[in-house]
Amino acid sequence: MARLGGEHPAPGRRHHDHRRRQRPRLHGDRGAGGALLERPRPRRTEHGAVPHRCAVRTDRWSEHHAPRAPGDVRTVGPLPAGGDPAGAGPRREAAGVKGILADVRPLRVPAYRRLFTANLISMVGAQLTVVAVPAQIYALTGSSAYVGLTGLFGLVPLVVFGLWGGALADHLDRRTILQVTTLGLMATSALFWALSATGTAGPWSLLVVFAVQQAFFAVSSPTLGAVLPRLLPDELLPAANALGMTVFTAGAVAGPLLAGVLLPLTGYAWLYAIDAVFLLAPLWAVSTFPRMPVAGVSGSPGLRSVIDGFGYLATQPVLLMSFVVDLIAMVFGMPRALFPQLADQAFEGPHDGGGFAFALLFAAIPAGAVVGGILSGWVSRVTRQGVAVVAAIIVWGLAMTGFGVACLFASWSPHVVIWVAALFLAIGGAADIVSAAFRTSMLQTAATDEMRGRLQGVFVVVVAGGPRIADVVHGGAAALTGAAAAAAGGGILVVALVVVASIAVPSFVNHRVTTAGPAR
Repeated sequence: MARLGGEHPAPGRRHHDHRRRQRPRLHGDRGAGGALLERPRPRRTEHGAVPHRCAVRTDRWSEHHAPRAPGDVRTVGPLPAGGDPAGAGPRREAAGVKGILADVRPLRVPAYRRLFTANLISMVGAQLTVVAVPAQIYALTGSSAYVGLTGLFGLVPLVVFGLWGGALADHLDRRTILQVTTLGLMATSALFWALSATGTAGPWSLLVVFAVQQAFFAVSSPTLGAVLPRLLPDELLPAANALGMTVFTAGAVAGPLLAGVLLPLTGYAWLYAIDAVFLLAPLWAVSTFPRMPVAGVSGSPGLRSVIDGFGYLATQPVLLMSFVVDLIAMVFGMPRALFPQLADQAFEGPHDGGGFAFALLFAAIPAGAVVGGILSGWVSRVTRQGVAVVAAIIVWGLAMTGFGVACLFASWSPHVVIWVAALFLAIGGAADIVSAAFRTSMLQTAATDEMRGRLQGVFVVVVAGGPRIADVVHGGAAALTGAAAAAAGGGILVVALVVVASIAVPSFVNHRVTTAGPAR
């Protein structure tokens, strides 16, 4: 993504070590931002020695003679201590605390580290808007049904522009796409600020601007997902995805908590303004990328290209099932549209100076996900990824059931029950990050670079669209049964449906990767 400092041998140049102890040959390439990637392959030279350093154009171990896409040439640098790729260490089972804590090897890649830092900053601002929009709509209308409409207004652009954005990412320069969409996100946050600062904001104007913002997000997200496998080797993708999810959820923790502090003091306008300013960080990170066109793709990013992506997905039942189980988990198990009503009626008001309960409910799921991400060091060693996904989703469903039941008894002691409810949400968040890390890795390792954007587009529609459908479903269910009962019933449905789906498609549960990532 950007220039990498330091001295590196030119491609093709070899350095030989004639000592008797055999060293591993390293082959690797530099990612789209100059990311240093190395992989071991013992092989002797014509002199009987093993090269100490070399540079070879390669994509995967079994495809080292295949041509690479422009902007995707990786170069080997100095051999890390112990001869390990990316500082991974020899393959062994990690033990104790070191084997549990997050695998941070991807952060040793400069390009990924810049992206990680920028996303950490921007996600705080993004979550301010995520909190402000439904809270402001509820303050204007007093209706969870209106809040649920944010799901509908967000879903339509996510479906349309997510699929089209994936096709764009497979045909156009990915850096340019990211720059344009980031500027678009900044513009919509600025428009939210203008509407709120001038007192002209209404529920429908907020919903329209929200829909436009989701359109920019829908194009940006699959493009970012398609970039990541160019930066890191396959064995680091589960760890990188866990770190990326941790960034997202860390922002989702800090954002609502900051919103809970700022709302009574500044109102909604300043939350939107902060979001717009914080988006400067990813704009800078994206601008350090080189141009990133995709090689080997013909045609235009139109409907035919999108259909080709679905055709490819239809031939991959394991990937298709990964989308299905996530839809089950989100549509029936994500109760966020109920948070304003529960905070107002069961705990405290979200907009009259008692915003702590409101902020805590919004922050609990991402807080649990952050803890899950910090303790994700084991994910690179899991081979039965299908089983891991199913188990994580069952835990998610049970946690959401516990949350709903806790809210049913909020009248006993609201200030105590709020913490019990938040604990269940946090457990669900930890389970969700595990599921997301494995599902993302399945997708990234299975797809070729020329199909990656389109499949990431489908991924965006499912991952981001599922919760928005859930907003509509839960908003309607709350009007019929009450908010707490809607949350509890949704969790029960998640557990039942994911078990049925697993029985119906046993190949998903039986799916395993050929090798787990090396332990640190």
